[in-house]
Amino acid sequence: MTDGTMDIYSVGGAVRDKLLGYPVKDRDWVVVGATAQQLLEQGFQQVGKDFPVFLHPESKEEYALARTERKLGHGYTGFNCYAASDVTLEQDLLRRDLTINAMAEDADGQIYDPYHGRDDLDKRLLRHVSPAFAEDPLRVLRIARFHARYAHLNFKVADETMLLMREMVAQGELEHLVKERIWQESSRALLEKTPSIYFETLRECGALAVIMPELDALFGIPQPPQHHPEIDCGIHSLMVLQQAAKMSEELSVRFAALCHDLGKALTPEQKWPQHIQHETLAKAPIQALCQRLGAPNECRELALIAAEQHTNIHRTHELRANTVVKILEKTDAFRRRERFHQLLVVCEADARGRLGFEDKNYPQRQLFSTLLTACAQVNPRPFVEAGLKGQEIAVAVRKARVEAVKQLQQTLDENGSC
Repeated sequence: MTDGTMDIYSVGGAVRDKLLGYPVKDRDWVVVGATAQQLLEQGFQQVGKDFPVFLHPESKEEYALARTERKLGHGYTGFNCYAASDVTLEQDLLRRDLTINAMAEDADGQIYDPYHGRDDLDKRLLRHVSPAFAEDPLRVLRIARFHARYAHLNFKVADETMLLMREMVAQGELEHLVKERIWQESSRALLEKTPSIYFETLRECGALAVIMPELDALFGIPQPPQHHPEIDCGIHSLMVLQQAAKMSEELSVRFAALCHDLGKALTPEQKWPQHIQHETLAKAPIQALCQRLGAPNECRELALIAAEQHTNIHRTHELRANTVVKILEKTDAFRRRERFHQLLVVCEADARGRLGFEDKNYPQRQLFSTLLTACAQVNPRPFVEAGLKGQEIAVAVRKARVEAVKQLQQTLDENGSC
């Protein structure tokens, strides 16, 4: 697209996904041969202080002046940006992370591909454009996220790119990332089609130990093979995450699935492969991880509940009525029913996230949901009308809920359903 002296191109993800046959959600544009003043005069609104990024006056899509960048310090913000009308399209594309993201398309549909991104699309390779890749540590996480997005299409990280990522980790570059950016990339990765690949890729280059040491610590720790044929706690956690991804698109569910067994990293080695009290041991590493990443409250809360209660939920058929009610009360299930159902999804993912158990039925999910419904139907009004007050009402309601669970359990047992 040409506008006077300036040329405008669609760049990056829109071009990549169009060539892949993927749905194009957002478009980014680069403007070559223009100045900031020219865009402002045409009604564009500048939004970037550090980078010359503008919003289109009508579409509100982002338009950026072609620019070059030079590394000045550590982290992802230590750059000197040069944007002027003499910066070429090739120079702008050179600063991008991956060859598949360094393509541009003009209004006539012509593709500009100076760094052979189309070839790497065909080869299913995630390959860095230039050595300048190493100047931005956030790109390590971005590559892992792209790998999670496209792994089902058989994409791989190029060997030379993985080597560069390892060097960046070894040089301590990732230690300069702020938690907001780490969480932003990680949360987006959790919502990808194959989120487990994100964490596998980070572990392969050594980054997982830097940004999520609590998760990284699980790898190499054994579990009883009769219950966990995959044996390794870290592998199990990623299998659970992948099962959760099949059942839910909710970020908190996937995050809780990933974190539910963090307590197993704290089991003394002499106790392996058993993990007694790993449910309560998980509280400290989950809190530490969430604080470091700045995870939202709903993610932290569900992760803590799932860690504490998943083994209880697995034993639903064995639980006494009084214990069922205690679990419902402790998880605040009567007020937060949706969150409790999220917990049940995490538990089912945990049960299926084992080698050979991927398609196994999990009746505990429906059973505990039914038990919750029975308890929730207990109406406190008759107790109020009978003259009970305060704590007396709470005791009576609880007793009635226990009785409702007993009756339901008896009925299901007689029918062979419990």
